[in-house]
Amino acid sequence: MQRRQFLKTAGAGVAASTVVAFSPKALADLPALKWRMASSFPKSLDTIYGAGEVLARRLAEITDGKFEIRVFAGGEIVPALGVLDAVQQNTVECGHTASYYYHGKNKALSLDATIPFGLNVRQLNGWMHYAGGMKLLREMFAQYNVVNFPGGNTGSQMGGWFRKEVKGLDDLKGLKIRIPGFGAEIFSQMGAVPQQLPGGEIYPALERGAIDAAEWTVPYDDEKLGFYKVAPFYYYPGWWEPAPQLSFYVNREQWDRLPKPYQAAFEAATQEASLLMLAAYDAKNPPAVQRLLQAGVQMRRYPDDVLLKAYETAQKLYEEESAKNPIFKAIYESMRAFQQASDAWFSISELPMANFMQAARRKK
Repeated sequence: MQRRQFLKTAGAGVAASTVVAFSPKALADLPALKWRMASSFPKSLDTIYGAGEVLARRLAEITDGKFEIRVFAGGEIVPALGVLDAVQQNTVECGHTASYYYHGKNKALSLDATIPFGLNVRQLNGWMHYAGGMKLLREMFAQYNVVNFPGGNTGSQMGGWFRKEVKGLDDLKGLKIRIPGFGAEIFSQMGAVPQQLPGGEIYPALERGAIDAAEWTVPYDDEKLGFYKVAPFYYYPGWWEPAPQLSFYVNREQWDRLPKPYQAAFEAATQEASLLMLAAYDAKNPPAVQRLLQAGVQMRRYPDDVLLKAYETAQKLYEEESAKNPIFKAIYESMRAFQQASDAWFSISELPMANFMQAARRKK
């Protein structure tokens, strides 16, 4: 994209549209702004934290430095898990976080990130941008004085690090595991003891034995945080995080005061940051897996009884929440309808080809 250009996108989040160029005079008439962004992530995680830096850099480039955002790592100006409150209260103008961190406020917030056995990343993008998902999410976040934007996605995650092997449901009894959102509720119903910790606190908790297991993200980030040194068993699939989306939050009053060109520039920069995060993880995860295996990591698939129990428990939880939470019900039913139709299509397009390719490679 040329400097002084941006993608003018629809306010409801539909990726779209037209490249618009602004003259130097038009930019000169716009105010100089400096915002602060509170991230939930440590700087050591260059890709997940880096999405905020990508947004800030591109926004400055698009506006010739007139609109600047300074990104702060988790804990620097607000607690890592306090980003929603900080943006809602206008302590900071914007934030970068994962909405399922605020599951305790409203379980519908987890639908902005990911839910167990939910949409994969392509389905999530399709639902949000072309099937009404963004409109529903925006209506929910309006109650928190926040305007939300997709802020990156890791793609399907791994199933966590364990100090001891899990051979079946009985091994989950009393197990202390770091996990947020609905995943925590499901593990609790399977007998485990869920904990919620920021990323920077997971390693020491595993090392001390304060927790027995932890999920974080994907091989590239997990390797950087060194979990394999204190928890040798690495499980898959990450059934509770099939497409964990991060989000950029903007305080509603701050957003409404932005000149329209800055709003469009901001939205274009969020889309670029979101796209680049997923691309980066797709490139970085395969070699990270190989390095972890060479370091002695023991990869394990979750036993069938764990997966089946988790699936059954998830469906029950969604039914119960829908019965008492109309916001959750409206978003979940829209998401679920899209997933059912999309799964049927993927079953004759993506899945057969993937299965064939895997089988063909095994024969070599």
